[in-house]
Amino acid sequence: MVHTEKAYAKLNLSLDILGRRSDGYHDLRMVMQSIDLADTITLSVQGEPGLCLTADMPYLPKGGGNIAAKAAAMFFQQTGLPAPGLAIDIQKRIPVCAGMAGGSSDGAAVLRLLRRLCAPELSQGRLEEIGALTGSDVPYCIRGGTALAEGRGERLTDLPGLPPCYLVVCKPPCSVSTPELFGLVRLKRMRFHPRTGEMLSALERGDLEGVARRLYNVFEDILPKRYSQVFEIKSRLLELGAMAASMTGSGPSVFGLFRDRGPAEDALAALSAAFPTTFFCAPTERAV
Repeated sequence: MVHTEKAYAKLNLSLDILGRRSDGYHDLRMVMQSIDLADTITLSVQGEPGLCLTADMPYLPKGGGNIAAKAAAMFFQQTGLPAPGLAIDIQKRIPVCAGMAGGSSDGAAVLRLLRRLCAPELSQGRLEEIGALTGSDVPYCIRGGTALAEGRGERLTDLPGLPPCYLVVCKPPCSVSTPELFGLVRLKRMRFHPRTGEMLSALERGDLEGVARRLYNVFEDILPKRYSQVFEIKSRLLELGAMAASMTGSGPSVFGLFRDRGPAEDALAALSAAFPTTFFCAPTERAV
C-alpha cells in the first residue's frame, strides 16, 4: 500500500540569535509559520530490504545524504523496531537551498508517516526528539503551524495562529551558505534584534498589523553584498502593497505579508516576470 504526506514549507516571521553554545551551535529564538507550499512524500513498504529513495529533481541526494532517508534510519534506530524495506519518493515544490526548510520538512513528513504505519502509540514529544536528532528544523516541521522555536530550534511552544492573510514568497536565483552566514555572526556588533515578545502579544490579540510591524531577521544585517537581490525583492514587495517583507531563514527567499488577496495576486504576477521562483501562499495550521 502507498501512503502520502504533505511536507509544508516554513517561514521565519522573526529570527534572532542570542548566543553561541558550547556544542558549536547558536541559541536561536524564532517565530515560525508553516505555509501551504508543500512537497509530496510517498512511502511504501517493499519486499526487498533496504531503502530506495527517488525524487523528481535528479540532483537531490538519493542515499543517506538526503534528510528523508536519514529520518527513516533514525526512526528505526531510536524506536528499536525492525526496519522493513522502504521506498520513498519525493515530489518537490519547495525550492532547495531557499531558507524554507524544504529538506527538513521532507524528513518530518517521513517521520509522521512512519509513526502512523509502525508505531501509532509513539508520543508527539518522542517523535520530535527523534526529529531533533535528524536536523534542527525537523521538530518544528513535524509540528507545523505557528510556534516559537528556541535552542537550536528544537524547543517549541505553540502560538495562536497567524491571522488570515496571504503571502508572496520569492526566491532569487542564488543560494546562501548557512554555515558561511553563521560564520559571519558577531554577537557584540548586532545592534538590532526582533521584538519577539511584542510579536507574541500581537499574535495573542490576532493583530495582523502588529505582527507585520515586527517581522525581522537578524541575518539580513550580515548578508554579504553579493546577495543584493534579497533587498531588491523586499523593496519591490513593499512597493506592490505588502504590509511588511522579510527574508526567511538564512535566505535567500523573501516573503511579503498581505492582508488582501488582490494585491497579493498582483504582486505575484509582477515579481514572477523577473523571478520565476515566486509563489502565492497562505498560512497553515499544525500538521499534528
